[in-house]
Amino acid sequence: MKLSAPVPGGPCWIELSTPDIPAAKSFYAALFGWRSETDPREEAGGYTMAHLGEARVAALSPVHQPGQLPAWTVSFATDDVDATIEKVTSAGGALLAGPMDVFDQGRFAVVADPSGAVFSLWQGRAFAGAERFNAPGALGWVELVTHEADPALAFYPSVFGWTVGASETYPQWGVDGEDFGGMLVMDDKFPPEAPPNWLPYFAVPDVDAAAATAQGAGGELMMPPTSVPDGPRIAVVRDPQGAVFGIHRAGEEG
Repeated sequence: MKLSAPVPGGPCWIELSTPDIPAAKSFYAALFGWRSETDPREEAGGYTMAHLGEARVAALSPVHQPGQLPAWTVSFATDDVDATIEKVTSAGGALLAGPMDVFDQGRFAVVADPSGAVFSLWQGRAFAGAERFNAPGALGWVELVTHEADPALAFYPSVFGWTVGASETYPQWGVDGEDFGGMLVMDDKFPPEAPPNWLPYFAVPDVDAAAATAQGAGGELMMPPTSVPDGPRIAVVRDPQGAVFGIHRAGEEG
């Protein structure tokens, strides 16, 4: 992505909900070199920060509801969570959880777009969000995977003011033209029941080597390493608990 720090409207944080925090720590340490630290406070509920060096780049969190599937959730920054919730619901989206304050760190809510794709809103206070983007092991791109383009093209610019660039076949989302993600419309290669979702991509030095590491650590390749025409080399991985994410070669963001 062309963004290098959290800005209003841009992706600012990435969080994994998983039923097995220790196993997730081990897998992502092997794949990305993350050093993960769990908040010892009881009221933190096992929330775990993943670091690259001293930079906080992601979080691991226990699942909170029976039957909740492991998944990555992308958070977008806003100056006012409550006002953005009103924009979400006015544009046909839904409020799923919150809003609520997280200690002195910020205020958040979980919402969905009209198709059901889930994402979070984050109003940073003491914590603005990820402290590194685009470097190996850090978030480098986010992709909306959905069944129809037009509803998304109406919803997200109305909520966040995003710019839309690139091509009709792969629209790219941006903040003032600084692209940070794109939109993939599902074709017949996807099962009809596949739900719309936001897919995070993490940067790696070598996609083929990272894919092999992921498999060796118990992950599954949903899409093997592939070179996108006029684009980056990418792969899509499912971790051992079932959460899906992408990887792309660092330096090929947006």
